[in-house]
Amino acid sequence: MKLREHLALHKYVKLAKQVIAKRDIYRAMSDKELKAQTLHFREALKSGKSLASIMVPAFAVVREADRRVLGMEPFYEQVLGALAMQFGNVAEMKTGEGKTLTATMPMYLNGLAGPGTFLITANAYLANRDAEDMGRVYRWLGVSVTAGVSKEGQEDEDRDVDDIYQHDIVYTTNSTLGFDYLLDNLSGPEKPKYLTHFRFALLDEIDAVLLDMAQTPLVISGAPRVQSNYFLLAAEVIPLLQADRDYVLSDDKKKVWFTEAGIALLEVYFGVDHLLSAKWRDLYRHLVLALKAQFLFIRNRDYVVVDHEVKLLDITNGRELQGMRLEAGQHQAIEAKEHLPISDQTRSMASITYQNLFRMFTHLCGMTGTAKTDAAEFRESYHLDVVIIPTHKPNIRQDKPDRLFLDTEHKIYASVDMVKQAYAEKRPVLIETGSVTMSNLYSRVLLKAGIPHNLLNARSASKEAMIVKEAGQPGTITVATSMAGRGTDIHLGKGVVEKGGLLVIGTERMDNARIDNQLRGRAGRQGAPGETVFFASLEDRILLEHGPNWLKKFRRKYRGHAEKLPQPLTGHRFRWLINHAQAASERSGRDSRFQTLEFSEVMRIQRETIYRTRDEIQASQDLEAAVDKLLNRTIDEFLADHHQLNEDQMMDFILNVISAQLITDSMTIPDVEGLRTRQMKKTVKPFLRQLMDQQLQAQHQLLPSQDQFDYFEKVSLLKALDTAWIEQVDTLQQLRSTANSRASAQHNPFFEYQKDAREAFHRMTGDFAQRAVKNLMLSTIHKNPNGSVQVGFPEA
Repeated sequence: MKLREHLALHKYVKLAKQVIAKRDIYRAMSDKELKAQTLHFREALKSGKSLASIMVPAFAVVREADRRVLGMEPFYEQVLGALAMQFGNVAEMKTGEGKTLTATMPMYLNGLAGPGTFLITANAYLANRDAEDMGRVYRWLGVSVTAGVSKEGQEDEDRDVDDIYQHDIVYTTNSTLGFDYLLDNLSGPEKPKYLTHFRFALLDEIDAVLLDMAQTPLVISGAPRVQSNYFLLAAEVIPLLQADRDYVLSDDKKKVWFTEAGIALLEVYFGVDHLLSAKWRDLYRHLVLALKAQFLFIRNRDYVVVDHEVKLLDITNGRELQGMRLEAGQHQAIEAKEHLPISDQTRSMASITYQNLFRMFTHLCGMTGTAKTDAAEFRESYHLDVVIIPTHKPNIRQDKPDRLFLDTEHKIYASVDMVKQAYAEKRPVLIETGSVTMSNLYSRVLLKAGIPHNLLNARSASKEAMIVKEAGQPGTITVATSMAGRGTDIHLGKGVVEKGGLLVIGTERMDNARIDNQLRGRAGRQGAPGETVFFASLEDRILLEHGPNWLKKFRRKYRGHAEKLPQPLTGHRFRWLINHAQAASERSGRDSRFQTLEFSEVMRIQRETIYRTRDEIQASQDLEAAVDKLLNRTIDEFLADHHQLNEDQMMDFILNVISAQLITDSMTIPDVEGLRTRQMKKTVKPFLRQLMDQQLQAQHQLLPSQDQFDYFEKVSLLKALDTAWIEQVDTLQQLRSTANSRASAQHNPFFEYQKDAREAFHRMTGDFAQRAVKNLMLSTIHKNPNGSVQVGFPEA
């Protein structure tokens, strides 16, 4: 253990002993006296004391409450884990060490400070289950708790979000919290925000959220765009290109880009000059989307076609991603590739990555069974240290060496032979696969062999939890994808310990060692025996994508001649083969996540600027100064865009931006012929500003009540800001989709994206100013007989 980790753990050891030393004090209290401690702690916080000052007694109180309400008292190692998280770390606690119970201590402590404390779980089933089970303790102690997600069979719209986020503690999922945050910042002035506190977030399975899902942004889509004709044209030309000459596919098959020769060929094909210029940006973007659709998105791996529709698959477990679509036109490009009807391409109205969502919290921490392998990335990207918590009982699980075979067929039959032997001994077996396709294949082979089994394909979290719970019973054979049933402990049945405990068989090594370790952690919980072994083949995805060059020749040489090789494969060249491929995959994953973080940082800065402006408008009681700036900016940008201004252009501006009502025969328009920009500012600007002030006053007369007029101004600005920002989010999505391919023109893709995004943001602020002015000037105001006012805003 490194010195830094040792010192950190030593500090938590001292505090854990202090917590446990208070056990007798609180055990001697009556229920009423113990419950009264919550009021005592809250009074202390109101008087100015910090959470740190009441941490030890608060942990001791909830520890005793856990014993009385749940019948489970957190043991020493669980207190260590709770302390590690309270100090802003990732606690690595092995499977079966009781992470759910551990979380009650920091959750109660932070919940004492009021709303803003969240526990983020892997799925809605776990959020509801833990909010109910662990919630009994919080409610008993007088701290409010709820689940932020819908229950199974319930519509998401049925949730009362206003009420949910008023609770001290909320159990929810990462996606629900993210979408609620985005929707909260699209609400109008009549609806106050419900998500206002981002104090404390404890992420269960933190590695899955912040690492595995880091590159998948949450996106709210809105009105459809005008359909582009380029999708079909691009899909037709891409298959005509030649590999290495016209395009290059990266070694890991995760990136593809055009070569200079390819771009030259496309320019000839479409009859255009300078394909990379701003003029042909849209065509180039569609060609990039078509190129990715052709070579990066593989049918039956990344997506399936069902009833003439493209359905996305989760590559980690093969399950269908219900309701999810690729953004920025990529989904439509795949449809064009598959010769399917092109669906409407919707605008991206709001977007955020999990990385940026959780970096908003003042206090972020988490727990997982596997984090040490990615400790450097947690520290670099999130400023979180990983603290390894000792197991309550020694780990006696046996992790056997990998068994490597030439091809998938030999691998499957060898692993099934092991299952047959275990089944004959009535020893439970858990077979974990990397995809639904592989799990279905194993299921068919087992059925053919006459072995009854349960098949889990990550379809229903609640049903899977029930099945996984029983996976340790004698003679039970369970086939599952890697994510199925996470968060549920496997309890060993009678006589299983004597048979060696649960046998876990991995059917392939995954993209990183962390996921492999999650699989191993299914066996040997709480000091129980267990055994794990991975069966792999030279045809596994990780070796196809990250294997050395000599492996391709080796596969070709022995394909169809497996009998010439000893199976499983042994020897020096095979010993570290998968480990080296996995290391390459991990490097590629880290690089991709870091790049995502870089790109999303640009949107984060812009989003926070817009949301801060939005909050200021919402909270403002007097928008006179803000409106004054918007009026002046709109005029200044109009004059800057018209160096040779003529009377027709000025009349058009008055008609479309200020009001047609002001144009009369008696209107005296300044002579603008031959005026330079500086001269126009002295003569034209005061004239236009006078018209704007005159029209704004006319609007005020229709709303003589100052409160009503202030509200009208507020709504006008918010509507303009939201519309402009929606356009900007969509623009950034489009820029991001083609940024990497700019490298083909020897440009730094991130620098190009940053420059384009900055220019787009400046244009957006000008667009906001003009939209706001139009809303103020051109909106129709109609008073209803009942005293209410109806406002009709001009079309965007």
